[in-house]
Amino acid sequence: MSVLKFEEGNFEEEVLKTEGKVLVDFYADWCGPCKMMSPIIDDIANEVEGKVKVGKVNVDNNQELAIEYDVMSIPTIIVFENGKTIKTFIGVTDKNEILDTLK
Repeated sequence: MSVLKFEEGNFEEEVLKTEGKVLVDFYADWCGPCKMMSPIIDDIANEVEGKVKVGKVNVDNNQELAIEYDVMSIPTIIVFENGKTIKTFIGVTDKNEILDTLK
């Protein structure tokens, strides 16, 4: 499964109205730690395919979303369940820690 692209235009439909869990990676193209997390997010998307929706939000292009979810540092990974935030990871995060939250 490829990682989805979430934007202000589709965030409500793709994330907030989804039943179950959704992982959202807030990132920027110029961010070194974000580049380190990118292959990890891809791996997670493959491992949870069919069970959890996984996507990214480019904070440079979606500043309103970044402000709404208090994204002060990137990468920030937020796990939503039934439209509500259940866990937030800031910075480079261990893959297994994220997978545990998605179970």
